[in-house]
Amino acid sequence: MQLDKFTDYALRILITLVVRAPARVATSEIATLFGLSENHLSKVSTQLVREGFVLSERGRNGGLTLARPPERILVGEVVRTMTRKEHVVECFGTNKSCLILPACGLRQPLAEAQEAFFATLDHYTLADVTQSRHSLGALLNSQLAKTQG
Repeated sequence: MQLDKFTDYALRILITLVVRAPARVATSEIATLFGLSENHLSKVSTQLVREGFVLSERGRNGGLTLARPPERILVGEVVRTMTRKEHVVECFGTNKSCLILPACGLRQPLAEAQEAFFATLDHYTLADVTQSRHSLGALLNSQLAKTQG
């Protein structure tokens, strides 16, 4: 299983928000930190807001913050929610044109593997994956200094 860029960027946003909490962080700042398109990151942050992971405040002191404590955000929930209908194989989606589909024995093992992937991620919260907050903060601050200097 491979994460799509949309989900990868969502996780980067969430990690940045944990590290910078309780401060609000502008999408433009996160885009600069990771060298990503601000436009694309805005779409990701909008989806994070829509799904209830992030709060957004407009205005001069606006920005993004977590909508709930990192201990209450499961990585598996984020990945399931943000993954844009990517399937391990086409036949898990709407494309049922595969010639061997009616007799294929691969669908069940692949479905189990996909669920095992999500189940593993369900064992981790955002707090778990940001335990090295100080190291993460140092890396983000170092990158920010490079982009501003």
